[in-house]
Amino acid sequence: MEWFVLTRRSLPPVSWLMAFDAVARSGSVTLAAQELDLTQGAVSRQIKKLEAFLEYPLFTREKMRLSLTPVGATYANAVHEGLARIATATTDLRGNPHGGVLNLAILPAFGAHWLAPRLSGFLGAHKGVTLNLSTRLAPFDFGRTNFHAAIHFGRDDWAGAHSVKLMEEELAPVMSEHLARGRKVTVDMIPGLPLLHLDTRPKAWQRWCAQNGIEAPPRAGMVFDQFATMLQAAAGGLGVALVPRFLLEDPAQRRGLVVLDQARQISNGAYYLVWPETKVLYPPLAAFRTWVQAQISQL
Repeated sequence: MEWFVLTRRSLPPVSWLMAFDAVARSGSVTLAAQELDLTQGAVSRQIKKLEAFLEYPLFTREKMRLSLTPVGATYANAVHEGLARIATATTDLRGNPHGGVLNLAILPAFGAHWLAPRLSGFLGAHKGVTLNLSTRLAPFDFGRTNFHAAIHFGRDDWAGAHSVKLMEEELAPVMSEHLARGRKVTVDMIPGLPLLHLDTRPKAWQRWCAQNGIEAPPRAGMVFDQFATMLQAAAGGLGVALVPRFLLEDPAQRRGLVVLDQARQISNGAYYLVWPETKVLYPPLAAFRTWVQAQISQL
C-alpha cells in the first residue's frame, strides 16, 4: 500500500469537511446544523472557510437555497467516502482492538451452503476476529458501504477491486424421485421434462444441453431468483433444476432427489473473493483470504 503524505495545506480541518458533508447530503444548513448540534451560523462559517481554503465555490446560493456546483458534487462524493472509511475504521478498532471486524457481503446459496458450514474452522483459528455476513446479489461501491470484502459470481470484472478466484460453479440436474417415477434418468430424457430456471442464469439449460449433445427445448417453465427456492421446487416435483454441486454436499439436501451424476457438468462462471485497494493489508481480511484459499485447495 502506498502512503500519501498529509500536510495542513493538503488536508482541511475535519470539522469543515463534516459540515460540508452534512450540508451536501441534506441540502440545508438548518438540517446540517441540527445533525451536528451546531448553530446555523457556525455551519455557514465552516463552509465559507472550506471554500476559501479550496479557492473554489462548492455551492451556488439562490435566496435561501443551496445547490452543489459540479466541482462541489464531485468533492462531496470524495469527502463522504473518506469520512465513511474513517468512521468504519474507528468502529472496527473500538469493537475489537485485539482482532478486528470483517464485514463480508455474500451470495445466498454460496454463503449458506458452502461458506457457513466451514466458518467454525476460521473463527476457531482467529478468535480475535468478529465476522459479520450480509447478503448482496450485485456488485456495489465499497466506498459507500462498510463492507471489507465480498463474494462475487460471474467474471473477474468488479470495478476497482482486487480479487482471487475461488471456484468454478459446476451445475448438475436434480429432480424429485416422484418426477423420476422409479426410472433410471438419462440425459436424453431431460428435454421432455419440465425445466426450472434461475433468472441470473438464463442460458444455463441451453449450455447444459449443448455440452451433453442434445437439443435444448424452448425456454419455458418456472423462473426463480434463488437456488434454494428452485431446489425446493424440484424436491416438490415441479421440474428439473440445474443447481451448484455444493448445494448437494449435505446428504439431507439430497434426500428425496435424483441427481444426474453421469451427465457432463457445465460452468456458468466462477466465484471470486473481491476487496477494495484500501483493505489489501487489513489483517482480518488477509487472514480470511488465506483461510478460504486453503479451503478451496482441499476440494
